[in-house]
Amino acid sequence: MSSLPDRIVSFLAKRPRQRLTPAEILKGVGAARGELNEVVDSLRTLAKEGRVVRLKKNHYALPSADNCLTGRVHAHPDGFGFLIPDDRDKEDLYLSRREMRRVMHGDRVMVRVERQRGRIEAHVAQILERGQKRLVGTYEEHNGQAYLIPTDPRIAPAIPLARSSERPEKGAVIAAEITRYASGYSAPEAEMLETLGDPNDPEIQARAIIFQYALATAFSPAAKREAEGCAKTIPESELADRVDLRSLPIVTIDGETARDFDDAVYVEKQDGIYRLYVSIADVAHYVKPGSALDEDAYARGTSVYFPDRALPMLPEELSNGICSLNPNEDRLTKTALIEFNARGGVSKTRFFNSIIRSHARMTYTEVRRILVDKDAESRARRSELVAGFERMEELALLLYAERRARGTLDFDLPEAEIVLDLQGNPENIVRAERSIAHRIIEEFMIAANEAVARHLKEKNLPLLYRVHEGPDHEALEEVAPFLATLGYRLPLKHERVQPKELQKIIEAAKGKPEEKVVNHVLLRAMKQAHYAPENIGHFGLASLCYTHFTSPIRRYPDLIVHRMLDGALKNRKLKANEREELDRYMSEAGKHTSERERVAMDAEREMVDLKKAQFMMDKIGEQFAGVIVSLANFGFFVELEDYFVEGLVKLSSLNDDDYHYYEKEYLIKGRRHGRKFRLGDHVRVKVLRINAFRAEIDFELMEAPAANSKR
Repeated sequence: MSSLPDRIVSFLAKRPRQRLTPAEILKGVGAARGELNEVVDSLRTLAKEGRVVRLKKNHYALPSADNCLTGRVHAHPDGFGFLIPDDRDKEDLYLSRREMRRVMHGDRVMVRVERQRGRIEAHVAQILERGQKRLVGTYEEHNGQAYLIPTDPRIAPAIPLARSSERPEKGAVIAAEITRYASGYSAPEAEMLETLGDPNDPEIQARAIIFQYALATAFSPAAKREAEGCAKTIPESELADRVDLRSLPIVTIDGETARDFDDAVYVEKQDGIYRLYVSIADVAHYVKPGSALDEDAYARGTSVYFPDRALPMLPEELSNGICSLNPNEDRLTKTALIEFNARGGVSKTRFFNSIIRSHARMTYTEVRRILVDKDAESRARRSELVAGFERMEELALLLYAERRARGTLDFDLPEAEIVLDLQGNPENIVRAERSIAHRIIEEFMIAANEAVARHLKEKNLPLLYRVHEGPDHEALEEVAPFLATLGYRLPLKHERVQPKELQKIIEAAKGKPEEKVVNHVLLRAMKQAHYAPENIGHFGLASLCYTHFTSPIRRYPDLIVHRMLDGALKNRKLKANEREELDRYMSEAGKHTSERERVAMDAEREMVDLKKAQFMMDKIGEQFAGVIVSLANFGFFVELEDYFVEGLVKLSSLNDDDYHYYEKEYLIKGRRHGRKFRLGDHVRVKVLRINAFRAEIDFELMEAPAANSKR
């Protein structure tokens, strides 16, 4: 017999337009009178899960597409907000200041949608999940009451603090936890946990970000014991069931500062056939399901990399030790051996457990010197490997050409590289290098990920795919008029735009003044890739079947895929109940790891912004040339040409006119004189103000584009 919650949902589903009390539901599901409390408890649980909605006067109903939506609250500092629906096909809904009284930025809620006098109103029906718990901000007092001023102004202007014996200095950075959320009648309240210190101290600023995103900085005692207990060497008994590749001149290629090496590569060529070996650290051999190491790794979901530190997914004994493919040391790996024909097409694949010995720890810079610069000293030092790198280059360019032909999107948006001094302070911000060495690793990892995904799909095993949906037609319709002003036409006649069509625009803009703007606009129209058990393909890579297999030291989804590959190598056959259990697990793990990835990306981005603000502190008053890269109703963001740093020119600082943001036209324009600011416009700005703690950089406009600009 089905459970009581399932019976309730089934009963309500047969009455989609009725609003029923718990007593009416009790009778409808055929429960005894004495089970009313169980029905009420079940309804509360179902409401928290979003499977039912609690309406006025203690009535319940199923949420429907017509009258209910779930989503995340996106607050505005001025008090109102928006609901960003879980259903990506639904439009954002405005939330009035009244509706925002009992919710906070980041909350997941269900709203009741009503149409009143031709307009849509959204009313918060219930809060499904709180988005804020741990807060960071500065300490202030007013009329004897202590307040936290959150770093993120969208959370609240100020939150009262419960009485505490600790009294930090005003303006000090503090960490707090919400103890009471706001209702329609009372403000939220928080409890101070600790005083972090001076908001101008770079280390305090970094600790604040780590606390704010609830990033784990220590492993559980049980996980540490397991890590310390892992064998530091490989016993001879392991060789029996593995292919010995130690004689193969396989190498790792990573950045200069990398400390954990997941992947090693080697290419053979004979009679026009390329054989690519991609050997990946066999983390699954050391991290068993259900172990303390596994639980800690799953909770983290991913390693987090900051300019001056890393928060690894696994303890250093594994991430930098026995799992890392360090040079001249035996390591257990899983190898994908892929054969390609002379055109770069896959002709054969094979997968096996292996043991390797990396012959060199190569950096992108050193490989670039060998292949691009033809540096005599570098080529002499690595003479025994040079021919192998040249074969790698040949194959990588073939694979890239094949991917371009099928329409892969290759956005050319350079990333900032933070150069730190010996004390960990930023001394320069430069354009991150992207050379043939990066292309080699990128192409080989994509090829391995696709090969593993195809193999496990053919084996009919549950899998965590890396999926990327195509952009919404509406999103492309919004950017099409702006791209048209630059001379680029989006093919909107088809219901679904193909990646090849967008790639043509990216290539057409390459090398032109508007290249960066075109890349930015198209990228913003894209959806975010994520993990899911259903294979819907990867739009950005123009791949029909894709997963993540190549980084199990730093990404938990890769570890899941390794375990499934283990099953495939053993020809494991799943029983019906095992498949159901795995399907559920994949669904939960996909949601969890996607969320952890987003948290890590947000924290990493904020830390980079923090370092940029620190770097600019001694440049207040200096002038720089820049380009407008983003527009908003409060101003426009300018990226400096000398450094990869963005700052805000507030509209309130422009005194010559009353400026308005025209969102659909991607334009800021003065009402009286018609002066315009567009994406891609070159301007000159002065560094006006910096708040390093909030990672805010304000610019003052010194010189703008001509008012008679043709665009």
